[in-house]
Amino acid sequence: MYLDNQNRSFSMIADVEGDIYDIIDQELPDELPILTVRNLVLFPGVLSPILIGRESSMKLIRVAEKKQLIIGVFTQRDPEVEVPIRTDLHDTGVFAKVIKTLTLPNGNITAIVQGLGRIRLKDIVRYTPYLVGTVSKAPEKMVNKRDIEFKTAMEDLRNSLNEYVSLNEEIPDEASFAVKNINNDVMALNFVCSNMPFSVNEKMALLQTESIKERLFNTLRIINRELNLLTLKNDIRNKTRDDIDEQQRNYFLQQQIKNLQAEMSGDTSPEKKDLMEKAKTKKWPQEVEKYFYKEAEKLDQVNPNSPDFNVQLTYLQTLVSLPWGEYTEDDLDLKRARKILDRDHYGMEKVKERILEYIAVLSLRGDLKSPILCLYGPPGVGKTSLGKSIADALKRKYVRVSLGGLHDEAEIRGHRRTYVGAMPGRIIKNIQKAGSSNPVFILDEIDKVTQSTHNGDPASALLEVLDPEQNGAFHDNYLDVDYDLSKVMFIATANNLGTIPRPLLDRMEVIEVSGYITEEKYEIAKRHLVPKEKENTGLTDRHLTFTKAAIEKIIEQYTRESGVRQLEKQINKALRKLAFRKASEGGELPTTKITPAEIEDLLGKPPFYRDIYQGNAYAGVVTGLAWTSVGGEILFIETSLSKGKGAKLTLTGNLGDVMKESAVIALEYVKAHVDTLGVDYRIFDHWNIHIHVPEGATPKDGPSAGITIATSIASALTQRKVRRNTAMTGEITLRGKVLPVGGIKEKILAAKRAGITDIVMCRENEKDIDEIPDMYLKGVTFHYVENIQDVWRFALTDELVDNPTHFDIPEENSDKDK
Repeated sequence: MYLDNQNRSFSMIADVEGDIYDIIDQELPDELPILTVRNLVLFPGVLSPILIGRESSMKLIRVAEKKQLIIGVFTQRDPEVEVPIRTDLHDTGVFAKVIKTLTLPNGNITAIVQGLGRIRLKDIVRYTPYLVGTVSKAPEKMVNKRDIEFKTAMEDLRNSLNEYVSLNEEIPDEASFAVKNINNDVMALNFVCSNMPFSVNEKMALLQTESIKERLFNTLRIINRELNLLTLKNDIRNKTRDDIDEQQRNYFLQQQIKNLQAEMSGDTSPEKKDLMEKAKTKKWPQEVEKYFYKEAEKLDQVNPNSPDFNVQLTYLQTLVSLPWGEYTEDDLDLKRARKILDRDHYGMEKVKERILEYIAVLSLRGDLKSPILCLYGPPGVGKTSLGKSIADALKRKYVRVSLGGLHDEAEIRGHRRTYVGAMPGRIIKNIQKAGSSNPVFILDEIDKVTQSTHNGDPASALLEVLDPEQNGAFHDNYLDVDYDLSKVMFIATANNLGTIPRPLLDRMEVIEVSGYITEEKYEIAKRHLVPKEKENTGLTDRHLTFTKAAIEKIIEQYTRESGVRQLEKQINKALRKLAFRKASEGGELPTTKITPAEIEDLLGKPPFYRDIYQGNAYAGVVTGLAWTSVGGEILFIETSLSKGKGAKLTLTGNLGDVMKESAVIALEYVKAHVDTLGVDYRIFDHWNIHIHVPEGATPKDGPSAGITIATSIASALTQRKVRRNTAMTGEITLRGKVLPVGGIKEKILAAKRAGITDIVMCRENEKDIDEIPDMYLKGVTFHYVENIQDVWRFALTDELVDNPTHFDIPEENSDKDK
């Protein structure tokens, strides 16, 4: 369509005669009908065919032709806009007249339009039935007819145009002929600007150039640039044609070499022979086998001394070294599996139960996709080592890959073979290492994978690995063929689920591995850690033992963790000290029974002390329960009042934003319900409130201290004692409703260690209590509440503290203004 329009334009412009000054020197009204065009820039003096498609434009053209109206022609900034407004149009255009219209078979109209002169568009004043806008003339700076520089430059333009048209196959020869037949230099220049295949932006820049002479020089620059590009393109085309001829020649030579090799002895390289022998024993899918032999054929076409030979050989060796269709036989003996899991790990009932369920279903069905588990919990609780026990129980191979700090997607999917030093991803490399296609595969520290880096998104790459619906055809970029991972038992480990992307988390079966209580840590130390460290330190005397009190002292006063990693280190340290003394004293152990007294001698003074319940002698001091990464803790909320201007709340103790909000909500609730506490509301106008949570160096956050803070404020205001040996946990709303919180098991254990006998919590947390074994609940009574009034009724006694504070409130002086 472009070339048809151009040809038509070339044939018409040659007939244009007259002086450009006669064309542009016309009277112009303030308002003109506006014709908007796309991908076309009309210049003064130039005739151009314009294909009319819009209904509004058709109406305009018919009216303009009938009434001989002058119209404005403006180019759209974005050709995709169907209904342009003022901002969609360029500021500069031309006023023009419609010479003739032609109706096409499809109903569209082609209008022959001649530009008359430059104008600027001020605004659009009407949009229907067609655009009407206010315009102003934008006269051009003409040149002197005797300007020798302009005449010379125009001659250069005509010569350059002839050369450009002869090189450009898309422009007809009539273009050069048309320019030669235009006597007026300005009209010839505008003809070139309008009809040459420059970009719309370049044409607009030329139209906006006020000086005709400057427009000529700019046009010459564009023509010369396009001329250079065309010359370069033709050179490249000729070189490419020569390269294709050379490639065809090389192809025939290669075919002749193949024929000669076939006629000779047929000997192949020893490396390829070895590959072919291994390939015969593989149980790979048919499409992979076909692909392998196709790639192996390429070895014969490469010089053995070429680097490409080693690249191809390494790739084929990787393919044959993978355990395609090779699986170890699972041991489905449930009793044996239970025995191994209990032997290696104490507790972890949920995880063990899930593995035993998988073995049971597998034994009944005979074939089953492996589960994809995510074990999350604090450090040192045995998540990673559990994978070895599961592999041992199933008699499967065991592999592990650490994902901590992984920042490159290629570490998962592998590098494409086009890269130097390309290799498979960690998944395929570890499958190759395992030697079977159904190992127990540990994805350690999956929560520490870096997300969305400039090297891709490794977390998103894991989606295919951990999706049971997709991993049957896992695509490694290096292998470039699909590999079946559906029989692999993936077990991911994490400390924090919050950093795992939700789509990735959704593909895994999440099992919480919570921290150990003191009793569990004692059993683990007695059964596993002490024997292991005795062997590590060379103290094989079977009479050497730790008393229960000694191990509990290490747990309580030398470690602060949910797991047993630090406990193992402290036991190792104590045994190292004994080994040193044994070696120093002639081979005799100084003691064979390690008691709490010896622990302090071996390990030094205890660095930790568990918080103990501090009684209820002070008003405003309430015991709360908190969950930390190392287990449960008790914390004390302290509230005091001081004289001042009132309405001031001070919060200290290194509190996070959520905990500060809980304190504000608790105070507002107390203010709104002072009547139930029997407190004069004016106390808040004359007394400031200060809330502090001890151990200021330790950051604290979370909503679970809400009811504790509210009770602390109520106790400080009323000077009533808090019930003895009572702790509480729960979030509070502004209307006093108590909401459930997490970490219940850890909080209960912390309360038991501190001597707490009564725990107040939300009624909705009762379901969490039902899931906790009775051994952890012994000695503790639970009180379930629904709102803060229930908490106060139970926790606040009618007894006042010793020496209670009396809050003096000055009487209001009603005559102070007199």
